[in-house]
Amino acid sequence: MHPTGRHLRPAPGYYYRPWRHAASPRGTKSSVSLDKDGFHVMMDVQQFSPEEITVKHVGNEVVVEGKHEEMPDEHGYISRHFVRRYILPKTVNADALTSNLSSDGVLTVAAPRVQPQDSGNLRQIPISHTGMPAIKTKSAKHPVIEKSRKCT
Repeated sequence: MHPTGRHLRPAPGYYYRPWRHAASPRGTKSSVSLDKDGFHVMMDVQQFSPEEITVKHVGNEVVVEGKHEEMPDEHGYISRHFVRRYILPKTVNADALTSNLSSDGVLTVAAPRVQPQDSGNLRQIPISHTGMPAIKTKSAKHPVIEKSRKCT
């Protein structure tokens, strides 16, 4: 049952999306979550074709945009355009962002959590031998070594 007291039934030809009917101050058609697996956004974009939707990673944000030019519908003509920006939490790997569009018009954008470094991922750094002195001096003797020999 909807918060307004109405029973929710999908209209013929439409998919029922319970997350879409949650009470929201702005009537948005998206849900955002951050759980143990990572960051997830689900959004209803069924009014747009796949070519009319873009997903971009800009700085610390994900920007989703949908736009289609004026086209006829049952009431006349309509054009649609939206831009949504989501700030990515620092705990997710933004380089691993993915986006998927389902056949029923739900766009899902996801990023996994950053895996913490543990001692099991210890990496030994090899030492390269150059065969050359780090400091070139005029004499063959190293100046720091010569000073320490004089003090003893």
